[in-house]
Amino acid sequence: MINKEMTIEEIIRRYPQTIPVFTRFGLECVGCQIASFEALEHGAGVHHVDVEQLLKELNAVLS
Repeated sequence: MINKEMTIEEIIRRYPQTIPVFTRFGLECVGCQIASFEALEHGAGVHHVDVEQLLKELNAVLS
């Protein structure tokens, strides 16, 4: 299960199937240098993305 404290890189590395979700939300995180140390919650906030909705959709692709 993905949580908002995980880094974006960790999520993408563990669950590559989440990449299209990030893209849909306008988060071009693949290859971003900041993704390796930026928590999901912070990244979502910087890009004005609803972190709860993002989490819901990220976790939905895992099931």
